[in-house]
Amino acid sequence: MSLFGGVRRGVFTVPGDGCIDFKPLFKILEDNDYEGWFIVEAEQDPAKANPYLVQAGKIGEPQIIKVTSRDPEAPPISYVKVSGGIFLDMTIHDFDMVRYLSGSDVKEVYTNAAVLIDSAIGDAGDVDTAIITLKFKNGAIGVIDNSRKAAYGYDQRVEVFGSKGSVTVSNDTDSSAVLSTEDGVFSEKPKYFFLERYKDSFVEELREFFDAVKNDTDTPVSGMDGLKPVLIGLAAKKSYLENRPVKAEDIEL
Repeated sequence: MSLFGGVRRGVFTVPGDGCIDFKPLFKILEDNDYEGWFIVEAEQDPAKANPYLVQAGKIGEPQIIKVTSRDPEAPPISYVKVSGGIFLDMTIHDFDMVRYLSGSDVKEVYTNAAVLIDSAIGDAGDVDTAIITLKFKNGAIGVIDNSRKAAYGYDQRVEVFGSKGSVTVSNDTDSSAVLSTEDGVFSEKPKYFFLERYKDSFVEELREFFDAVKNDTDTPVSGMDGLKPVLIGLAAKKSYLENRPVKAEDIEL
């Protein structure tokens, strides 16, 4: 079934949560007697990392991918109990991004994790701090470090190192001003959370979705692109629980 056909039969998806005015969207659906699902999803758009430099071969063959992903505050324990755990509610976005940046699927996962922020998270059966190392099918290797709480704010950085160079993306701040005095050099903290950091990305996702529906063309990502990060997340969790490397292909839903 084509995307256009799927939408006509009752599938409608909108990225973002809180940064988009949904009232006009609901009005469009209401005016057209839409009776299908209305799904709101949040996804980190790696356009911030300018992946086209990687895909265009500007840095050669990717060899090392390093991702830092740290939230500004730990989530409520009520959320931790139902979220599926850090690897499926937080790191899953990083798994999604590294597949895109590397141009390759993940072959093997090894996880080292601990409870260092809030013992209640451990009591709920989860961890709050993790290092995940990855082996990709194209030979590249990667590392993701996660923390549920960074005292200085939402820390989102990535580097892709290749045979001809590297591309690095730092945190976004509300101001690029840097104050330098005899007391030191000061700059803004990172933007507070994903709604602030990725709001432009959510809008771009929405635009691409509407273009695909209007022109009856494929979207840049497929259902399989959504499934594979879940499988990697399950592999990461299994690796932590069993204290061993786990091959992504061994995970089944």
